[in-house]
Amino acid sequence: EAVVQEFRPAQVGESFGPTWETCWFKVELSIPLAWAGREVHFVWESDGEGMVWRDAQPVQGLTKEGEKTSYVLTRSLKESEPHSLTLYVELACNGLFGAGKGSMIAPPDPDRRVTLSKAELVVFNRDVYELLVDLEILLDMAQLLGEENQRSFQALYAANQMVNVCDVTDPSTFPAARDLAAAIFSQRNGESQHTIHAVGHCHIDSAWLWPYEETIRKCARSWVTVVHLMEHNPELTFACSQLGLIPVLWQAQQFEWVRSWYPGLYVRIQDFVAKGQFIPVGGTWVEMDGNLPSGESMVRQFLQGQRFFQEQFGRICSEFWLPDTFGYSAQLPQLMRGCGIRRFLTQKLSWNLVNSFPHHTFFWEGIDGSQVLTHFPPGDSYGMHGRVEEMLKTVKNNKDKGRVNHSAFLFGFGDGGGGPTQKMLDRMKRMSNTDGLPRVQISTPDQLFSVLEKESSQLCTWVGELFLELHNGTYTTQAQIKKGNRECERILHDVEVLSTLAVAQDGVFQYPASQLQRLWRLLLLNQFHDVLPGSCIQLVVEDALQYYAEIRRAGAQLQEEAVQSLCRDLLQPKARSTQSTLVLNTLPWERTEVISRPGPDGTETSALVTVPSMGYALVQEPFVPPQPVAVRKQEDGSITMENGLIAVCLDTMGHLTSLRLLDSGRESVPDGCYANQFALFDDVPLYWDAWDVMDYHLETRKPVTTLLKPLEVTLAGGLRGSVRFSLQVGKSSTLTQEIILDAMCPYLCFLTQVEWKEAHKFLKVEFPVQVRSTNATYEIQFGHLQRPTHWNTSWDWARFEVWAHKWLDLSEHGFGVALLNDCKYGASAHRNILSLSL
Repeated sequence: EAVVQEFRPAQVGESFGPTWETCWFKVELSIPLAWAGREVHFVWESDGEGMVWRDAQPVQGLTKEGEKTSYVLTRSLKESEPHSLTLYVELACNGLFGAGKGSMIAPPDPDRRVTLSKAELVVFNRDVYELLVDLEILLDMAQLLGEENQRSFQALYAANQMVNVCDVTDPSTFPAARDLAAAIFSQRNGESQHTIHAVGHCHIDSAWLWPYEETIRKCARSWVTVVHLMEHNPELTFACSQLGLIPVLWQAQQFEWVRSWYPGLYVRIQDFVAKGQFIPVGGTWVEMDGNLPSGESMVRQFLQGQRFFQEQFGRICSEFWLPDTFGYSAQLPQLMRGCGIRRFLTQKLSWNLVNSFPHHTFFWEGIDGSQVLTHFPPGDSYGMHGRVEEMLKTVKNNKDKGRVNHSAFLFGFGDGGGGPTQKMLDRMKRMSNTDGLPRVQISTPDQLFSVLEKESSQLCTWVGELFLELHNGTYTTQAQIKKGNRECERILHDVEVLSTLAVAQDGVFQYPASQLQRLWRLLLLNQFHDVLPGSCIQLVVEDALQYYAEIRRAGAQLQEEAVQSLCRDLLQPKARSTQSTLVLNTLPWERTEVISRPGPDGTETSALVTVPSMGYALVQEPFVPPQPVAVRKQEDGSITMENGLIAVCLDTMGHLTSLRLLDSGRESVPDGCYANQFALFDDVPLYWDAWDVMDYHLETRKPVTTLLKPLEVTLAGGLRGSVRFSLQVGKSSTLTQEIILDAMCPYLCFLTQVEWKEAHKFLKVEFPVQVRSTNATYEIQFGHLQRPTHWNTSWDWARFEVWAHKWLDLSEHGFGVALLNDCKYGASAHRNILSLSL
């Protein structure tokens, strides 16, 4: 498509745009005959990300920020090689880290333009390049090994001699200078030296500071460069954890999409996978958030990921690879072991703001006792450059010295893609076994973990969650994404339950496997660790919300089809001589609840129904509760509601001033305290705006006290009683809440709607309770976790804002209060106050 376009002349210095546009350049090259025998490069530098195409195939990614600005045309020009050729350069009008206006994480500048600063045909002097790399390594050794180490002086004097020997105008002096460096590099280590396992790596965020669509090209640019490096460096290994990413972008096309758009690249990748150089790792569909997806979603991440690796590469992953997500649920070890994975690699806890995590290699134990061997690269990065400084840090920083003598070193530009470079490899070749430096070997994840397993007898065990003491704001940022995730998880659960029952009852019904897989993959894609947390640009949020809308639409249709099959006879008009309503329960326990249903005249009416576990009921005559809800307005404007199980009192501001369990008479709200208290906090983090809420925000608490509409009765009782009020929040936001008490219901329901227009503010709702416990309990995936309600230690107060799924609970012997939600994740329990972040 690009080749057949009309091209106009372009000049170095010209600018192109705007942001997210694509420009194609036709580059006609003519190599001088005088360059015979020389190494010839095409050099291209611009602010944007580029890709070189040759003979209709992608051959090289070009990214100035990723130190890839040249394409090797020939390593030694032969007479038989073409001296005239045409290349095409695909230029994306965005940088490696998007197009932030003013700073990397600022919103993109929609009018940013990229400048072509260099387009040249050059002779590359490899002898000079090798000499410079030698000198770089020697000078780093001299500077970094320290005055107490004789090797630093040996490196310094060798470098000095090289300068004396080398005449830059006389290439014949270069070999003697290089021999001096080789003499240093060839002096070997002792047997006890630490071994660094270097693995090529290229972390590509599926969406972050760029939209999903741009990630497709980032993958192609990065991987074609890796494959090109492998063709000239057969020792290079590359761990790739996001192969599942590209096909999901176009849903059902799966890997066929890669074959159709990048068929040559696909074949080359398959070849290097077979050779053991291009190594699929990860085991999940995308590198998902480690906290917020439900248990079932996490299982599906592994199921889809492992199935994909099995189908495409003939094996499942034995390593879970999740280097960049914002904490790790205590349920993950059990899920990993259940999905064939016994090894885990990450590095994100090195970002802890308060406490330094005590291990780099350890066993991690989940809530059921399952254990996985876990390794954090001690260099605390997944984007190393192969420098002496990084190797020394890897050894010095390792917190498990003496227990293990091997560690990982992930090298290559990451986050925005890019991957390894030739210079990184050339640096490490010189350090492979050089006295004074750790031993460096190009390795694989399997080789690393295999040797760690052999050395594991002295390793420590960490029990429970790996909590990241940073980015606590991601549990709350982008409320619509959080709501969409929870709703779509529920929808897909219900569709599968009802479809399974329909198949079991009627063999004719076709289980919608392919449709469900498509919807699950959309949901799993949105659980990527910069999308579900909300730490992405607006373009990505818009894409994500569209995907949730599609899951809701298609899920509702599949649910309707399953119900029609499952309850076909009940839905026939003749079977329903009297007005009746079919009610289904997709949860595994019997439920008695008040529902709304359309009445004969089309208006909504309430009915009290009991529906069996995973079953249905046909409601005809309304079920009368043993005790209806009583709603009473007091003289002071407060309102009480009671249903025989609990009794509540609310003041005119909507505060819950009393919540009593009637059979025991136990009061839940302490004297003089208000529950359902909204509070506004300043939210001005140190840097990561969408990610962080700092502990000092707690010092800025301001109760919300501006009443717009006082408490009023909206339903006067019977099956349901309800009240409503409105508040002004901050300068220009409004909050409306309806509080509902149903017959036979042991809980109070709050329907809260906020029109949010504040900047750098954080809204929470607080429930002080008359319960004393040193721990609160939080729901996590397929289980629960206890966290302290006190701040005795730095580990305790660093968890001033935590995550939970559908509930948190504060209980003492015989009594407790739980706070439930249907779309929130940020929470806290300090002393006796349960707080939900809105």
